[in-house]
Amino acid sequence: MFRSLAARKIVRVQFSSSRLFSSTPKFNKTEFRKPDPSKPKLVLAYSGGLDTSCQLAYLAKERGFEVAAYIADLGQDDVKSPKDVEDICKKAEISGAYCFYNEDLKSEFVNDFVYPMISSSAFYEGRYMMGTSIARPCIGKRQVEICWEEGAKYISHGSTGKGNDQVRFELCYLGMDPNLECVTLWRDPDYCEEFQGRTDLIEYAQKIGIPISQTKKHSYSEDENCLHISYESGELEDPAFPGHEQEYPGLVLKKKTVDIMDAPDTPVDLTIKFEKGIPTSVKNETDGTEITDPTDLFFYLNEVAGAHGVGRIDIVENRFVGMKSRGCYETPAGTVLYSAHRDLETLTMDREIMRIRDTLGPKYTELVYNGFWFSPEMKFLKNIMKDAQEPVSGETSVRLHKGNVMNRGRSSPHSLYNMDLVSMDVHGGYDPTIATGFIKTLATRLKAAKKRDTDMGYDW
Repeated sequence: MFRSLAARKIVRVQFSSSRLFSSTPKFNKTEFRKPDPSKPKLVLAYSGGLDTSCQLAYLAKERGFEVAAYIADLGQDDVKSPKDVEDICKKAEISGAYCFYNEDLKSEFVNDFVYPMISSSAFYEGRYMMGTSIARPCIGKRQVEICWEEGAKYISHGSTGKGNDQVRFELCYLGMDPNLECVTLWRDPDYCEEFQGRTDLIEYAQKIGIPISQTKKHSYSEDENCLHISYESGELEDPAFPGHEQEYPGLVLKKKTVDIMDAPDTPVDLTIKFEKGIPTSVKNETDGTEITDPTDLFFYLNEVAGAHGVGRIDIVENRFVGMKSRGCYETPAGTVLYSAHRDLETLTMDREIMRIRDTLGPKYTELVYNGFWFSPEMKFLKNIMKDAQEPVSGETSVRLHKGNVMNRGRSSPHSLYNMDLVSMDVHGGYDPTIATGFIKTLATRLKAAKKRDTDMGYDW
């Protein structure tokens, strides 16, 4: 009944829209059949899992849409092999899609989304590197471009009505094209009434003939891309679990990194080069490996840092929709690059520029986390952040050991550091006598405040 991908019509089309968003010009499209011109077209962000397979079938069979299924390859294991893609493609066809898009966005994701975010020192609530948040505008951007290519007026995703992703996806869609209409089944009363749990979805999939795995060893969910993998829900909804008495379930904190107790006893030394805040090469000083492609070096750092247990966190965070959630995250390469980049900034960035950038950082972070990537305020902030990175070029020496990232040296042709000026052994042209007036000037308000407090009888 099913043809192989080779036997189906695979169409790679040049993106011809005059819109200004696309930096990935070609599509990777598999066409199963011609769409019925009397039915409205819809592009669905599709994973091949139970939820989106049932949603695809429901949209096509119950709601009368012609559905284009789309999956973004951001480096997740689900689409690692041709067989994985073939299986997902089959599911899309069985579920009722008229075509399937498998878009390789790894390079665009790393270079256009991840690196600018790292160079902006964006950390949500001081701990979370927003691996899920930053992926959504990359996925959504390509989805909108497919809508334009297909002439689709409707767009959909499989995110739940309780999470952040529904907001992120839809703000991305509407920020790029206000004329698109979002169809969100997990907020549709009829759909929610019919599908109240996993059992209902399994029964519907069986009725349609969608192949599924009916058993789950664990109830937690995963979201993965090359920046991170997140684990939440199920057993992890208890913020006290696992504590000291139990272990994390299944593969939680085991897919991209090793446990610190299993990390090598011997550290690895890396030299990472940056140009205007963006990493351009990494050299493993321990074994001589050198990577100069910006995308490849990110994947290489994932391997090396993961092998040394770097980038593992277990946190509670505040969702945009008003509730707290618990998540476990593995972000090996991002953790290394954030530390190395920040270290180089201390050498090259002016103090006041850094302070202004750091005051704007929380707003930039908030916009990424909440889904406002395609907003006027984000456009404004991205330009500021990029300008601040002009002098951030050079290299850093980093050691990875047992989960730790240790900065051991940094150099730059644009360094603001003057060894002679700060040395305790060299005069360096600095006149220490000028500090007397400087200190007296700074103390003026302190003296006035002390006199006032003494006159008031207030002694602190």
